[in-house]
Amino acid sequence: MSTSPTPRPPHSPRPQEHHPIAPRRVSFDWRDTPLHWIPDEPTATHVINVLHLLLPAGERWFVKVFKEALPQVRDGELLKDVKGFMGQEATHSVQHAYVLDHLARQGLDTAPYTRHVDFLFEYLLGDKPPFGVPLPEQEWLRFRLSVIAAIEQFTAVLGNWVLAADGLDRATPDPVMLDLLRWHGAEEVEHRAVAFDMYEHTGGEEPARYLRRILGMSVTAPVLLYLWGWGAAYLLRHDPQLATRSRYSLREHNHAVRKGLLPTWRELGAAIPRYLRRSYHPSQEGSLRSAVAYLATSPAARAAAGAVGRAALS
Repeated sequence: MSTSPTPRPPHSPRPQEHHPIAPRRVSFDWRDTPLHWIPDEPTATHVINVLHLLLPAGERWFVKVFKEALPQVRDGELLKDVKGFMGQEATHSVQHAYVLDHLARQGLDTAPYTRHVDFLFEYLLGDKPPFGVPLPEQEWLRFRLSVIAAIEQFTAVLGNWVLAADGLDRATPDPVMLDLLRWHGAEEVEHRAVAFDMYEHTGGEEPARYLRRILGMSVTAPVLLYLWGWGAAYLLRHDPQLATRSRYSLREHNHAVRKGLLPTWRELGAAIPRYLRRSYHPSQEGSLRSAVAYLATSPAARAAAGAVGRAALS
């Protein structure tokens, strides 16, 4: 099998108007954020909080795998996008790790769960195939890139959802947490196509490239669903502010969905067949205009831009 990168196929072009990808050095003050940052909604709070459990290790892994693949990129514009993507993902990882520290200070220790997430990314999806599976190095890299592209399909869907989630606004959530989620969601929409383009560029010849894209989603979707349900159950069971040990329940989850506090199952499920269309490209996902508009008003992003401007003038 050829190991050289392949040009982007004609069915998945970049948008004509290219949007530059760059990290924003944001910071958040968690001192006044309550454990139940959506008032009186522990299930919705903790279903969303699973993001903080998965993303620190997951996004560090994204950066590591992309660094491994960088020497194969022969497209200058894609290379800039990939480096911008890596900077954004590294920042996301750090900011969500700070939330885990905040949860621990409030008596909710997440380490017993996140150790399993670390094992997933560091060993099962590490530099070499697990359990001594005899897979060529290039093929293992391509598989991991296909998994990242599949994950980014869901993060783009979630990012687009959180930007438009009126139900969250009506629930009067903690403004700092809402800004974190929307800043992150906006950047996910902003770089929605980068992981897919990276995979297509380095993924070898057809039809193997498309079949591996199917495999990446076939692995990613059920694993994410399992980790999310397990994470929500863990957080509810160990929440120190609930009077009794609470269990994650689909009934409570669906109640939160009806209130607009969580995305619908249909929104999430429909992302899979869209992604599996041969003609699909993630530039079709979400609204870049809405993402850029939020980033122009996000308190954290504006503060970061102001700090950069002041540094340039000093």
